[in-house]
Amino acid sequence: MVYRFKLVSDEASNFAREIEIDAESSFLLLRNAILDSVGYTKDDMDSFFLCDEDWNKQEEITLEDMGSNSDQDIWLMEDTPVGELVEEEGQKLIFVFDYMTERSFFMEMREMLPGKNLKDPVCTFKKGKAPKQTVDMDEFETKVDRAAQRKVEDLDIEELYGDTAFNEDELEDGFDDLNFN
Repeated sequence: MVYRFKLVSDEASNFAREIEIDAESSFLLLRNAILDSVGYTKDDMDSFFLCDEDWNKQEEITLEDMGSNSDQDIWLMEDTPVGELVEEEGQKLIFVFDYMTERSFFMEMREMLPGKNLKDPVCTFKKGKAPKQTVDMDEFETKVDRAAQRKVEDLDIEELYGDTAFNEDELEDGFDDLNFN
């Protein structure tokens, strides 16, 4: 059986890729097909995450075992067939390609093609330019700082905390209610 995955990015609105892969192929082959389709190198750490309907990360499929001490199963890309964890159309996944900044592609298994087999995965559709594989950390931090500043500027302090004017009588009334005996 062949699975058809669609990939999009929250960084590039006109970006999309479609990858077809045999259900028996490993997540490592899916990873390599994705990286090839966007022109990224294969020397960085990355992971797949199975997600719920709201894109909350659940199971992780890693490139390498990092020595986790948890009781959870460790799914390695090289050893895990895609069809072992992805079983239905509409299944959502996240492919984190930049661990330092949590940059990723959002994926959905769009279609199962029964009766078909593929030796190697193939990119069947390309639209737009992929975001850069890595970003300059100073540039990234500047963008994060600007976004955080905009959020702070949009806050209405009075709405959150009430009147911000200092009233000494309110302060004294509060202390009068305290009993220190």
